[in-house]
Amino acid sequence: MEYRIQKDSLGEVKVPVEAYYGAQTQRAVENFPISGLRLPRRFIRAQGLIKYAAAYANKKVGLLEEKQADAIMQAANEVIEGKWDSQFVVDVYQAGAGTSQNMNANEVIANRAIELLGGKIGDTSIVHPNDHVNMAQSTNDTIHVAINIAATEAVTHDLFPILDELIATLDQKGKDFYHIIKSGRTHLQDAVPMRLGQEFYGYRETIVEAKKTIQESQDLLLQIGLGGNAVGTGINAHPDYAKLAIVKIAELTGLPFRESNQRFMFMQNTQGAIKLSGALKNLAIHLIKIASDLRLLSSGPRTGFAEITLPPVQPGSSIMPGKVNPVMAEMMNMIGSQVIGNDATITSAGQASQLELNVMMPVIGYNLLHSIQILTNGIKVFNDRSVKGIVANEERCAELMERSLALATALNPAIGYDKAAEVSKKAYATGKTVREVVKETGLLTDEEIDRYLDVSKMV
Repeated sequence: MEYRIQKDSLGEVKVPVEAYYGAQTQRAVENFPISGLRLPRRFIRAQGLIKYAAAYANKKVGLLEEKQADAIMQAANEVIEGKWDSQFVVDVYQAGAGTSQNMNANEVIANRAIELLGGKIGDTSIVHPNDHVNMAQSTNDTIHVAINIAATEAVTHDLFPILDELIATLDQKGKDFYHIIKSGRTHLQDAVPMRLGQEFYGYRETIVEAKKTIQESQDLLLQIGLGGNAVGTGINAHPDYAKLAIVKIAELTGLPFRESNQRFMFMQNTQGAIKLSGALKNLAIHLIKIASDLRLLSSGPRTGFAEITLPPVQPGSSIMPGKVNPVMAEMMNMIGSQVIGNDATITSAGQASQLELNVMMPVIGYNLLHSIQILTNGIKVFNDRSVKGIVANEERCAELMERSLALATALNPAIGYDKAAEVSKKAYATGKTVREVVKETGLLTDEEIDRYLDVSKMV
């Protein structure tokens, strides 16, 4: 490999000649060969947005020459569009707070701007990564802001549309299955009858409420402390810089980002990320519950509940011919577990805030965006390849409902709890239905039995 020599404050560094990054990024590559994981596309896009808005604001206030600013903005726009993703090479587990990640962006944009101005990559006299691209900024505010921008865009444009699709599917299943009456279950034991559609309406409303919780967490993410610089005071930044830059970010994203109500709080804590992660965990918990229910309800096909049938999408066993497993629900459960684990990581990293800074921001950003990505992709295929294709087994629902011992509950007003309990126990002991036992004992007339055990009136 051919190299060029670049310098930073520690001395000379050999950088691959074709690389757009520079000395500080190369040091990070050598210092942190940890996981091979990188911060994702959404985060890199957010870094480009910040650098674009910063150059725009610094040009407006007269601190950055127009020619330099325009070149930086063009280079930053290419980063926004994803042209230079291959040049973002720093491992997630890197220098505290994300200094290496910030410098990776600064160096790529600076070298591309140099190229656009007709210079040779590495000639920092034309555009300097710190003095020009990073003007009025610090790792401490930009990485935090990038987390907020990336997470807000990912939730708004990726996750919410997919959640709406799942909500619509569950709503349709509620309508389709509303006429089907089945046995309810509590503690995994027989419970009073309900409609299969009511069960699915419950799933729908669960996701609706989980989405609301995520929406409620977004207000903190929309408050960004760009311009806080190192500790929140805005040292070396023009008084108008923050407002101009944040208005530009709102314009570029089409989202209502605004200045933080309390910049020093923003610098000290990653509250927005922590709150959103908790809301994503809440969603994951409920998705696990729904996916687990679908596995139970479809269990069998001959030795389980078998009240519904899930679409067969692939063979289920390497040894048992013809076996088909609820693989999409199982995948959803794995994703839910990962999101819960990611939240534990973010919770732990959130505790690392000390004084004016949280140094764990790269791992917070990575895990937060990872959760949003796998939830988005997982819910999409779970909905498309499983939930949409659910078929109700009406005869099975009717059979199990009729055999449910909990039907005795409907007899309470007629014969009292104690006698109804005796009926239930006898039905269980003899293998007969509640209806058959009541008829045999003569506790009620045929007309009364039909009236009290009319399941359509129980739901």
